[in-house]
Amino acid sequence: MGCGVQSSREPSRYDVDLSLFSVFMTQGFTGAILFAALGAILFSAKAILIKLSYQYQADTETVLALRMLFSLPFFWVAVWWNKRTKNPQPMSRKDIAQAVMLGFIGYYVSSYLDFLGLQYISVGLERIILYLTPAFVLVISAIILKKKIYGRQWIAMLVAYVGVILVFAHDVQLEGQQVILGSTLVLLGAVSYAIYLIYAGELVKRIGSIRLVALASGSSTVFAVIQVLITNPHGIFVQPGQVYFYSLLNGSLCTFVPMLMIMVAVNRVGSGLTAQASVAGPIATVFLGWYFLNEQIGLIQLVGMAIVLVSMAILLTINKSPGRPELVEAD
Repeated sequence: MGCGVQSSREPSRYDVDLSLFSVFMTQGFTGAILFAALGAILFSAKAILIKLSYQYQADTETVLALRMLFSLPFFWVAVWWNKRTKNPQPMSRKDIAQAVMLGFIGYYVSSYLDFLGLQYISVGLERIILYLTPAFVLVISAIILKKKIYGRQWIAMLVAYVGVILVFAHDVQLEGQQVILGSTLVLLGAVSYAIYLIYAGELVKRIGSIRLVALASGSSTVFAVIQVLITNPHGIFVQPGQVYFYSLLNGSLCTFVPMLMIMVAVNRVGSGLTAQASVAGPIATVFLGWYFLNEQIGLIQLVGMAIVLVSMAILLTINKSPGRPELVEAD
């Protein structure tokens, strides 16, 4: 799609009203790609803020609850704006219940495991594991939904795992056996999010992405707050100012804002190109970890990362023609 060319796609009643964000974006293809890349980088920076919060002895449950509490108002403002401009159809109780359950699996469980894992591994390894989510979607879809995995998809996944093993080996040399625990936790979190992606597809068609994300975020916030009130009742009230500041940045600049950027990019250039631009996320994470957290960068780590990025590029270039399953890309 060239610069200034308008898409011929008919607008859906569930599409996000983009006029609110157009002032922040250069018109056309280049602006959309930049939005996708910057959104991926901001999403990846979440791990940096979590690690910085841990330096102030904040526990995982508190950091998770604060992040969700700070992000929730932004999502509900987006729901209000969407309702004001699009007047979507009312949601059924069944749809609301499904959104709540998906929020539990894809937001609360996935995020909690990810946050736990970050206590033990580098932000670079964490982001590389999460970047494998499309591969997990393929495998789980094959097991649960009996969808066929084609030859190039198997090759891409095998290549990806070779890359992850290299990055994993680099971290084990530096941090020891705790990397195994951290990697396992993040891996389980990625699997949880892959399950969310698989079952969210049909629900998005009925209620729209904005309302799904808001409901899922809202339910996960409730679960996270209940958890922290049980494990550390005073935790969310007695943190140093820096932890609240990092949580505010996490909930806004590294959660809500990049979500809007990704949605704008998908609307302009499609999910495939948006996902390809998101390779900026894992790359940026390694250097952000080096700059803010003094994490070491090694040759083995860089080689492993490059292999993973190549494997995901293979997946993204598979033609989505009739007879081939469509890929679901994670943000």
